[in-house]
Amino acid sequence: MSSQDKSMSFTLHGIGVCPGIAIGQAHLISHATLEVAHLVIAPRMVEKELARFDTALMQVREELVTMRESAEQASAEIGAFVDLYSTILADPELCEVPRQIIVDRRCNAEWALVQQMEFLVGQFEQFEDPYLRERSHDVRQVVERIVKELSGKTAGRSLRLPKGVKGENLIVVAHDLAPTDLIAFKDQRFCAFITDVGGATSHTAILARSMALPAALALHNARALIRDKELLIVDGRRGVVIVNPDPRILEEYTLRKSQIELERSKLKRIKSARTATLDGIEVALHANIELPSDVPASLDGGAEGIGLFRTEFLFLGRGDMPSEDEQFEAYRKVIKGMEGRPVTIRSFDLGADKDLNPEGTLSDLGNRVKTNPALGVRAIRLCLAEPQMFLTQLRAILRASKYGKTKLLIPMLAHAHEIEATLVLLERAKESLRQEKTGFDENLEVGGMIEIPAAALAIGIFLRHLNFLSIGTNDLIQYTLAIDRSDEQVASLYDPMHPAVLMLIAHTLVNAEKANIPVSMCGELAGDLQFTRLFLGMGLRNFSMHPSQILEVKSRILVSNAAELAAPVRRILRLEDSAKIREQIERLNV
Repeated sequence: MSSQDKSMSFTLHGIGVCPGIAIGQAHLISHATLEVAHLVIAPRMVEKELARFDTALMQVREELVTMRESAEQASAEIGAFVDLYSTILADPELCEVPRQIIVDRRCNAEWALVQQMEFLVGQFEQFEDPYLRERSHDVRQVVERIVKELSGKTAGRSLRLPKGVKGENLIVVAHDLAPTDLIAFKDQRFCAFITDVGGATSHTAILARSMALPAALALHNARALIRDKELLIVDGRRGVVIVNPDPRILEEYTLRKSQIELERSKLKRIKSARTATLDGIEVALHANIELPSDVPASLDGGAEGIGLFRTEFLFLGRGDMPSEDEQFEAYRKVIKGMEGRPVTIRSFDLGADKDLNPEGTLSDLGNRVKTNPALGVRAIRLCLAEPQMFLTQLRAILRASKYGKTKLLIPMLAHAHEIEATLVLLERAKESLRQEKTGFDENLEVGGMIEIPAAALAIGIFLRHLNFLSIGTNDLIQYTLAIDRSDEQVASLYDPMHPAVLMLIAHTLVNAEKANIPVSMCGELAGDLQFTRLFLGMGLRNFSMHPSQILEVKSRILVSNAAELAAPVRRILRLEDSAKIREQIERLNV
């Protein structure tokens, strides 16, 4: 029976975060348990316990410094993760509060640390924003490293490759995977990740995409069900993992993998080709980025510009707000790195679940938690509520604008007074720079995100005051359908093909075209191949997406005729049933 069990084939379903197919052996990564014992120590042992805790912190800090040096030869993304972990480790909520717990409760360091971790994780898990909520994994991983030091276990030991296994045939299986751990693999060409937890915005997902590795996350029990060295197939597009596939399935996926690799090699040939439809309509393909280190991948992917620079990633994971000079340097680095190509910088889009104050700590993240933060003080609402902080960012963006073509994008606009207040503050920032005789682009273009139904329906306000628009499909769908896209219980109702969603997008495009105002799309749908022809038929001419998606979308545009798409797309927009819309979109893509 044991040999029968060992060869039993089964399939796991999760979230696909990086397309592609990988076939290889499972390599299980063990994760340190955080279920530590609660020990009461004698008063005379308190100082010794504090010293033990401090020593563990110092050892982890030194480990992160070494990792940071290694990351300079690895990927910029790993370097950014190391920096985030260092910031978390330095936060008083994690390095000072446990010391106080040790003193007050006369307990062992492990228990004090884990108690404080649970408190912080509880705050993160209340957040509406999926990116912020998933930062709870980062806190856990930092604590896990400290617990390993306290227990005398060497961090990363489980990342050694088994004898006889080549990295290119290796699929890493873990409950969760700290990005810093992956530095141990930087010389190994492993072929995929799969984890029990995580989501589309988790660090593991970001890293998988940056390394173009197939990955499936949120598989729940993969780490417990899969055995070491078992044969796995990972379908990174569908989020499917097949364990011990039978010969027929293995042959099918081997062929599919070869076809994907062949198609990818062909895509490289069109990188420098002009992006235009068969009937000569030019289309701009831009990249979405989070950090300055994403610029090389954007250029390598064929991006003609940056359509969305999510500046909030400069803010997250810190105990304070970046200074004007820090922001200026980050923006300038992106603008200069794009070598004359346009760069659209979005003012930070943080929610009511993050309080940004100069003395901020991890615990401050819970100060503004509301019942539904997505409907609270977030994005431009938070910027206008904190004008000095907003002015700091506006000045930094203006200063950087003299180094290349720069645009400013404002998120979550819904009211005329928000646009007017933003323009007043922008003028104030300009005037302060003029008085200092600091150069900037006097003609900086200002655009607004269309991500609230009210903005799409009252689009005339935007067209009169702004230079361009950008459709954020993620929030537009969420707000239109009253669906929390991060809530698994209603995830099935999150439908980008709902007629109301498509009508709002079409309404925006039609009215902007009449006013001769350019529109881009920077949400997830911009990089989704099944929507490319639909949006071309609607009149969209500027797409912005993850760099890894650009060439695929470009290949679809090159074999499409925009004029011929217009009529069938109009018919699709008249449909009132999502199932029929889906059917017609599939026909459009044949």
